[in-house]
Amino acid sequence: MPQLSRLFFKTAIVFLIVGIAMGLQMAISGNHNVIAAHTHANLLGWVTMALFGTYYAFNPAKAETRFAHLQYLIYTAGIAVLAPSLYVLYLGYDAAEPVAAVSSLVVFVGVLMFAAVVYGKEPKSTVLPKRTLA
Repeated sequence: MPQLSRLFFKTAIVFLIVGIAMGLQMAISGNHNVIAAHTHANLLGWVTMALFGTYYAFNPAKAETRFAHLQYLIYTAGIAVLAPSLYVLYLGYDAAEPVAAVSSLVVFVGVLMFAAVVYGKEPKSTVLPKRTLA
């Protein structure tokens, strides 16, 4: 499995843990005002990153490109800022709204970059073809 796939899966697990922790906090407190942050951590963090990792596992040549690694960094940075900024925003700290807005745009750029990977040309493989005995 390509290194990039492993990175996506490992990061997805972190966001799953964060999302579950938010869900537990809501259940224990009975206060569900941070459900948007919980949803974003789970869907954009856990689910989407696991899907990205799966795509790159099935397309290892694309996973080896600099662009794909940059896509990982940008998308991950966006989610890493978006989830906590939404959390504090929905706790009532309105000052977090611009941070949430900008990080949403960063996430969107990461998604657009992934679309470019999916729709882009297949890079030339650096793996030598298997030799057959004739």
